[in-house]
Amino acid sequence: SHEEFSTSIRSTAGHRSKPNTSIPLVGPVSWWGGVQMGPPDPILGVSEAFKKDTNPKKMNLGVGAYRDDMGKPFVLSCVRKAEAIITTKQMDKEYLGIGGLGEFSKSCAQLALGADNEVMKSGRYITVQTISGTGSLRIGANFLARFHGGPRDVYLPKPSWGNHTPIFRDAGMELKAYKYYDPSTCGFDFKGALDDISKIPEHSVIMLHACAHNPTGVDPKPEQWKEISDIVKKRNLLVFFDMAYQGFASGDIDRDAWAVRYFIEQGHNILLSQSFAKNMGLYGERVGGFTVVCNDAEEAKRVESQLKILIRPIYSNPPMNGARIAATILNTPDLRSLWLEEVHGMANRIIKMREQLAAGLIKEGSSKNWQHVIDQIGMFCFTGLKPEQVERLTKEFSVYMTKDGRISMAGVTSGNVGYLAHGIHAVTK
Repeated sequence: SHEEFSTSIRSTAGHRSKPNTSIPLVGPVSWWGGVQMGPPDPILGVSEAFKKDTNPKKMNLGVGAYRDDMGKPFVLSCVRKAEAIITTKQMDKEYLGIGGLGEFSKSCAQLALGADNEVMKSGRYITVQTISGTGSLRIGANFLARFHGGPRDVYLPKPSWGNHTPIFRDAGMELKAYKYYDPSTCGFDFKGALDDISKIPEHSVIMLHACAHNPTGVDPKPEQWKEISDIVKKRNLLVFFDMAYQGFASGDIDRDAWAVRYFIEQGHNILLSQSFAKNMGLYGERVGGFTVVCNDAEEAKRVESQLKILIRPIYSNPPMNGARIAATILNTPDLRSLWLEEVHGMANRIIKMREQLAAGLIKEGSSKNWQHVIDQIGMFCFTGLKPEQVERLTKEFSVYMTKDGRISMAGVTSGNVGYLAHGIHAVTK
């Protein structure tokens, strides 16, 4: 039928005559008959299996969204208050500009770079509002594909967030990796990272997680960041920071932005992706920013013009509601103070769960060293569990997680941490 259809098209192309009735009429053409079933999303698959499980003790440790100590989704009080302020103002719903809400973009940059940063004062940067962190990374990837004159390679830490690869690959970039995680210590392979980075070809792009590395929860210490900065500078690499967890990692927004600010101070003109999904709980609002630090304000204006040209055919302009919420919080002193308290509280709950999980494993009688559970930072913990142990944990205890042994600490509560420790001990002893 495909052949008959294409023959019919060719024979009538360019003519307005009556249809050729000698060609047999066939049913609807299957335009997408050759499309194969794609693999399921690994994290979505975990959630679907969890929903079907009838065990009352079941745990979903796959999803990267914060939960309170009752395991419920959490909306920050500062967000509710910001929404109330926005409602009373009865603002319009007109389109934002291509670059988004101006007051949000400025506050977004200030949060990352620091209000007193020389970059902010000189105006040698541009920040555009994006569709959360994923959208920010994709705009960055498209910008690199169009304007970066160096190699098309982007070097990711091994491992990195699963979505980094398709984001850059679909934009036409090539993906390479540098050593990052050491499975033998469940910690940072500092020597391996430096060794690999020192061999990256000049002018390549290197992706760095600013804080709370996803999926490992393993971050370099400040002294290690300094050495990474030195070697990156020697190799003349373009740094792309992904900062999805500012404030959520340590509970301190300045501490979590330390690496970003240090690299800029050292003369790196970085690219930066930001997300407000985790630190403000604005997951479904899709609030993010993409920043390019430039040589001067004039260069920043040129970059801005090209970012707008890139954005326009993708989504024209970003949504306003989440940006209004974030901007209201960041620019209203009492709401900003409340937010800092709440983000500190979220980070602290996760730190507490890490401590309780490690203590629970010792209490269960585990002879293994679980210090990495405490040492890792942010939402995720790379447990060191092997795929077969993960499988047993799911099968025997209804504890759901990705096969790499990554657990979302946000899904751990004071009510289920003991059960989790019992299950992990059972499959690792």
